[in-house]
Amino acid sequence: MKIKLTCLGLLLSTALGVGAQQPNVLFFSLDDMNDWVGAMGYSQAVTPNMDRLAKNGVNFLNAHTAGVFCAPSRAAIFTGRHASTTGCYATQVYFHNNPEINPLHKVLKDGGYATYGAGKLFHHTAGFIDQRGWTEYYFRTEQQRKEGWAINTWLLDDPILPDPYPNSIFNHDREPANKFFLEWGKIKNEDEEKMADTMRTEWACELLRQKHDKPIFVGVGLYATHFPNYAPEKYFDLYDADKIELPPYKADDLEDLPPAVKKAKTSRSAIHKRLESLDAVDDAIHGYLACISYQDAMLGRLLEAIESGPNADNTIVVLWSDQGYHHGEKFDWGKHTLWGRTSHVPFIWAGPGISKDAMVDATVSLMDMFPTLTELCGVKDGQDRDGTSLVPVLKDPSTAKDRDVLLPGMKPEEYAIINQSWRYIRYADGTEELYNVKQDPNEWENLANNPELEEVKKKLAASAPETFAEPGVLKHELTLVIEGDSYKWVSNKKPAPKKLLKNVKGALKMPRQNSDEAGKLLRDEIPFSETVPLKPK
Repeated sequence: MKIKLTCLGLLLSTALGVGAQQPNVLFFSLDDMNDWVGAMGYSQAVTPNMDRLAKNGVNFLNAHTAGVFCAPSRAAIFTGRHASTTGCYATQVYFHNNPEINPLHKVLKDGGYATYGAGKLFHHTAGFIDQRGWTEYYFRTEQQRKEGWAINTWLLDDPILPDPYPNSIFNHDREPANKFFLEWGKIKNEDEEKMADTMRTEWACELLRQKHDKPIFVGVGLYATHFPNYAPEKYFDLYDADKIELPPYKADDLEDLPPAVKKAKTSRSAIHKRLESLDAVDDAIHGYLACISYQDAMLGRLLEAIESGPNADNTIVVLWSDQGYHHGEKFDWGKHTLWGRTSHVPFIWAGPGISKDAMVDATVSLMDMFPTLTELCGVKDGQDRDGTSLVPVLKDPSTAKDRDVLLPGMKPEEYAIINQSWRYIRYADGTEELYNVKQDPNEWENLANNPELEEVKKKLAASAPETFAEPGVLKHELTLVIEGDSYKWVSNKKPAPKKLLKNVKGALKMPRQNSDEAGKLLRDEIPFSETVPLKPK
């Protein structure tokens, strides 16, 4: 990118100099994208644009997510509040239970920004997207515009599928349910422009090429690294299929885990065993790598749109992923864990006022995005946030200091505390894990039962929250009541289903979602929403 170190706008923040304008922001979100980036030391990945972005900015090498899967991670990022505060350990949204919290995009809009969004920024959008504060949100189809996505239709979003379908050896003898399964395959190169992530990218590129009368925040959420991993054939061709490197595995890796964790992960290991029996572990990783390179190409388009237009010298870019993804590490395929493969993510900043070609290995959290952006953008935020502004580090990376960061689990009193040296994990039943990540980066040796390390555990545990909010209820347990220009959510006392997943012909099927009007939050009149009066119940 063409980046000038300029003094930034208005006396609204210490990050801004007198008389300069507020910067534009490209908020580039990836899905299930782990730390497989060339600039992060993973040489197998072909990521020239991510590497270029890192060269022109600050690359945080020890950044960790805010939640162990998509929904709580994105809720925490957009609120700047941990699940221990909001109760969003596993719920789809934060604003059902915490409507008083102003999300990032609303704070920026209130501070003078035009705010644009596309793709997966929130976890889902059928009643799960906080519509307050968007100037415009891009949906690819009329159905999405009116109804959003149900929980299982993120995977139906892309109009392009491989032929044959399913495409992978893992599923060649299966009938998929709602396309919600471990899967990968090649798309014809000529169909790249028809792919949903490409269309979202091009929509954002048009915004970034234009001159605007106010600063813009453009959020772009790509989906490709979330299974199913479909990408144009040319991105598969970037890798030699016979030389795909596998992550390191340890045969007895589950033996020193707490009993309940060991039992759960032993069950999950069936996916890995099936892949091994098919000699397809490298094939699955090949599909994931191809999607990384496809997303990298989309980033390249966005950077080119900035560089070729009127916003080249006044646009901040922040790249992040909602969490990582296991590819057989601890015999797991997925996320939902408190280990490093889930938590460690790419986190790169570039733009005016940000140092270039800097790598920071101090521990940081994606929770830091909210206060960092509001400070860089010169926007006042009158609410409490849990993160720490990284502006001093972005200006002078040598000032970075290591600290403990919190990663909440999927229920109260379940969490990890992470720093450069240690990962301490505590589960709700009181069992623990402890890893010396400097000496044991693969987290193979659980030291929690070592009596010599009791003080280490106590010191790390002291960084955990003193209290934990009760888990937030799910969307289908709430009804939206609008009274004038205010709203509230009330319980409709519908019990949650006992099981979230059903096994249908060997594939996973998500339960049907409610599609009633009460599933939509219509506070502001924005282009994609139809304001429908709702009667209090």
